[in-house]
Amino acid sequence: MLFLYRILINLTLLISPLIIIFRIFKKKEHHTRFLEKLGLCNNKRKLGKLIWFHGSSVGEILSVMPLIENLEKKKNTKQILLTSNTLSSAKVFNNFKLKKTIHQFLPIDSNFITKKFLNYWKPSLAIFIESEIWPNMIFNLKNRNTPLILLNARITKKTYKKWKKISFFSRSIFNKFDICLAQNNETKNYLKKLGSKNIKKLGNLKFSETSLKNINKINKDAKKFFDFKRILFAAISTHQKEEIFCAKIHADLKKKYTNSVTIIIPRHIHRSSDIKEEIENIGLKVHLHSSGEKIDNKTDIYLVDTFGETKLFIKICNIVFLGGSLIRHGGQNPIEAARLGCKVIHGPNIDNFLEVYDLLYKNNISSKIKTIKQAKSIIQKNLNNTFSSKKIRKKLNSIGNKVLSNNQKEIGKYI
Repeated sequence: MLFLYRILINLTLLISPLIIIFRIFKKKEHHTRFLEKLGLCNNKRKLGKLIWFHGSSVGEILSVMPLIENLEKKKNTKQILLTSNTLSSAKVFNNFKLKKTIHQFLPIDSNFITKKFLNYWKPSLAIFIESEIWPNMIFNLKNRNTPLILLNARITKKTYKKWKKISFFSRSIFNKFDICLAQNNETKNYLKKLGSKNIKKLGNLKFSETSLKNINKINKDAKKFFDFKRILFAAISTHQKEEIFCAKIHADLKKKYTNSVTIIIPRHIHRSSDIKEEIENIGLKVHLHSSGEKIDNKTDIYLVDTFGETKLFIKICNIVFLGGSLIRHGGQNPIEAARLGCKVIHGPNIDNFLEVYDLLYKNNISSKIKTIKQAKSIIQKNLNNTFSSKKIRKKLNSIGNKVLSNNQKEIGKYI
């Protein structure tokens, strides 16, 4: 199976220049750093031990920043290498002022290129984040007897079924990890079935992401859109049928809370014009964020139809509805909204994040709803509760600190 995988990777390598050129044109690839994906190393390797972290994109990179920041404070930490796959993650890395850590793009997983990469960097410890599994890199690391950790490991039912189809090959990969630090019990069970030998469930590192800086500035920037309006709630990452559900909640609540507005941020913003039309058909006025114009006192729904501003709007709300949960999508990760102090409401379909929601529910941070009446009741109870917002942040910080400490302790055994 490894032989077939290597043939496929080599075939991909033949057309990789065309793929990279296309991605540069689409602004998804760095125009000067793309050679890093072919094994070229632009940064200098210092003498001494090097700890290597690899995460796919922004979410994974942010989740390990508290670990990296703590490692940088240690005298025996000489150098940290952080690799990722996406241009957006490289931009996020540049926002952190790190002295011992450098960023590079992960090279293509060909046998030759991964050997070249490892010969240059010679990592003392390799840490892959969540579900980043690259067979050639893993086999070559173990051939060098490099300790290998799967950090904040996450295997969903869907992913497990794919690995199960090639069970012999998957076992030969997952048993190479010295330890797997799982986010939840579901992942722990799947890892065991896939051949991992040493597994510990330590919780989700995203609970301990680096605290938001310039939080007051974020508040100020977002509130300028709503000078005289009262925000009822924000509906985040919504799918078809969920926007109209939230609009109807607003229509009922505005009878009591005049001069109010509800924020809707759809999962797929290309649907914005259809969403606007659908909501206006029930008699509500919709304002598009992209218009750049100020809202007026008749605005009911503020529809965010631009990328990258979700956090800006979550922060000024006490209550957030998370989409993909009233339909059979599996829900969205609620950690960011909870960390920002929001009461989280969601539908019944949250299979992708069951344990996270369970933890939030036990701490009275999330509530499940099925009807407009249920949603209205929860929103009214939490609308003016700023103390609750502070309490939520305090609880989440406590959970995050514990998760961070436990992961740090396990990693320390291999440094």
